[in-house]
Amino acid sequence: MKEQYFVYVLRSLVAPEKTYVGFSTRPDERLVEHNTFTQTYSSRSAPWERIACIAFARRSVALAFERYLKTPSGKAFLKKHVLEGFES
Repeated sequence: MKEQYFVYVLRSLVAPEKTYVGFSTRPDERLVEHNTFTQTYSSRSAPWERIACIAFARRSVALAFERYLKTPSGKAFLKKHVLEGFES
């Protein structure tokens, strides 16, 4: 089976307005890492829940999408199409 590449979006359970966008080939393990305080940046807002996980066949496409989601336009896309149902 060919390896898949994932872009995932996390939402903080303690600060719901905070999100984290990441890239991994093992998104389930990465969520555990984010929630066990081994990641410096994301540990400040842990625990996290995964609210989106998109699979890609090509690493370059996944990385480009992750970069896009971190831009102002990508953040607006997330807010409109992904986060809308999770807002408190």
